Amino acid sequence: MNIPTIKQLLTSDNNFSALPLRLVAGIIFTAHGAQKLFAWFGGYGLEGTGQWMESIGLAPGYLMAMTAGSAEFFGGLLLILGLLTRPTALVLAVTMLVAIFSTHFANGLFMSNNGYEFALALFAISMSVMLQGGGKLSLDRVLVKNIN
Repeated sequence: MNIPTIKQLLTSDNNFSALPLRLVAGIIFTAHGAQKLFAWFGGYGLEGTGQWMESIGLAPGYLMAMTAGSAEFFGGLLLILGLLTRPTALVLAVTMLVAIFSTHFANGLFMSNNGYEFALALFAISMSVMLQGGGKLSLDRVLVKNIN
């Protein structure tokens, strides 16, 4: 096990600025993932989301729905906890890039036209959290203190 690399991955800025970003993004990602995985909050679940993903060229649709839904749902939970924050935020940023360019980009910026502004905002939040880490109130900081 490479302790210095793990420590570097989990170390973050010692401030509270990541907390509101982590909490808001975590709630949003968790809810959107739950729509895809479990059909909660008006979502279509794996079957419906998979069929839609297949229809826009993301095949196999079921696997893509499971991958995106899992990244969002579990990634959102990890952001809320501030656990494995940097790698989680990277995965979520990539997920948002896929959403932007596979679904929303052709519709322009604005959400009213199913554009990419919301996904772009989540991408920016994810990148910010990835760069600064989980912050002062994160489980990452607890883990770093306990790594020798």
